[in-house]
Amino acid sequence: MVKSRISRSLVKRFFCIIITGIMICLLSGCEKQPETEEIEKEQEDKIQIGFSFDSFLIERWERDRDIFVTTAKELGAEVNVQNANGDVNQQIAQIEYLIDKKMDAILIVGVDSDGLSEVVKKAKDAGIVVIAYDRMIYNANVDLYISFDNEAVGRMMGEELVKAGVKDGKVLILGGPTTDNNVSMVNAGFTKVMQENNNEIVDVMHADNWKPEYASDYIYEHADILDEIDAIMCGNDSLAAHTVRVLAEKRKAGEILVAGQDAELEACQRIVEGTQLMTVYKPVEIQAKTAAECTMELIAGKEPEQINVSMSDGKYVVPGIVFEPVAVNASNMDRIIIDSGFHLREDVYLNVGNAN
Repeated sequence: MVKSRISRSLVKRFFCIIITGIMICLLSGCEKQPETEEIEKEQEDKIQIGFSFDSFLIERWERDRDIFVTTAKELGAEVNVQNANGDVNQQIAQIEYLIDKKMDAILIVGVDSDGLSEVVKKAKDAGIVVIAYDRMIYNANVDLYISFDNEAVGRMMGEELVKAGVKDGKVLILGGPTTDNNVSMVNAGFTKVMQENNNEIVDVMHADNWKPEYASDYIYEHADILDEIDAIMCGNDSLAAHTVRVLAEKRKAGEILVAGQDAELEACQRIVEGTQLMTVYKPVEIQAKTAAECTMELIAGKEPEQINVSMSDGKYVVPGIVFEPVAVNASNMDRIIIDSGFHLREDVYLNVGNAN
């Protein structure tokens, strides 16, 4: 009898200890709940920005993304980055997703300048700030357009070719897609310089979705054209890379002059090596940082002081911020690219063994 009573007593004590432990854990959980709710509320109160990119085929977009995200976070915002992989329907779906997620602002590097007006209207109707980043969106009445002077980009490409001796000659354009409104502006600036110097543009190719392999495909299919042209204007440095590769195979690299834009590392290497004449540097750090700062101002209902132009989107006049690009060749590579920290000296001169 005694043993039975002792056993029962021990069992009761054991269960009391367990129950007490559970109650302590539950109470501890209750004590932490307000703190958890406060953290969740802070996250909900944070400014939310969506950023929809055309794709990351072009080297510079990764740099734009990283600088924008870092700057926005420093200013107290969270950034949701989307990659449309060059598909306008996918970009529309991603923008609709960002609308549903109740973003405070959405920035868009448009896949198709003509195809996004309806989804932009939907975003604006939801009270979301919309910014056209680098490429205008037609008939959309965005809150801000931020880019570079794209006609100046084309003009600089033409002027560098002329300085190198391309006059009364023949030139080929291997450009970007017609769905990118920047392409028409770049081509317009370039064409004007060619006409002023009596240069004939023998053909124009447009690479859909900026796929660089279209440049090499074109040259392989039109190999005879290399015997009559003096220069090739490439819509960006990725197209120039594929172009120079074929020219090297044909033993014409450096003989046929090549112009590009974006100042990609490999393009800068080709310039100091002598297989690409020039590129156009666009200080994307300034563009991305300014975009982040202006986004926060627009969300707060303020008009950014940096606005310096008014641009037509075909239907509406929208405020814009336009930066000046810089032509880069072998003579100013160090001053423009290396001294600014855009690329390292040892990387640019990697293949020539001369960093002086």
